Amino acid sequence: MTINELQDNVIEEFSAFDDWMDKYALLIDLGNSLPALEDKYKTESNLIEGCQSRVWLQADYEDGKIIFKGESDAVIVKGIVSLLINVLSGHTPQEILDTDLYFIEQIGLKEHLSPTRSNGLVAMVKQMRMYALAYKTKEEAGK
Repeated sequence: MTINELQDNVIEEFSAFDDWMDKYALLIDLGNSLPALEDKYKTESNLIEGCQSRVWLQADYEDGKIIFKGESDAVIVKGIVSLLINVLSGHTPQEILDTDLYFIEQIGLKEHLSPTRSNGLVAMVKQMRMYALAYKTKEEAGK
């Protein structure tokens, strides 16, 4: 599935709920379904700066695609991490760099987060794009 198809699925899933309490419950469910991050990845270098809670993000490069893993110690944030991973993981660095993450606006996520959580969301997206850029550069250098 393309990144945009995955984003459209997220929008569809969230549009089933009118009430933001239900959407938060969905986010918490998504976070709870995220596989636990192995302790070896819970390092300072994998901590995302700019997040109020602790968020770890691991990126591995396999067969030309980036596989993201992550975790947070806050349930709502863990749900946001899960959303981003579901949409971006398993795609090429170029696809990740080229994508417009429109689902964030369309489901109303940014406007329903506290300013510090919203900043954390931006920091997570930025970090995922930085990994994509680093792997793309490494890929091009190897050619």
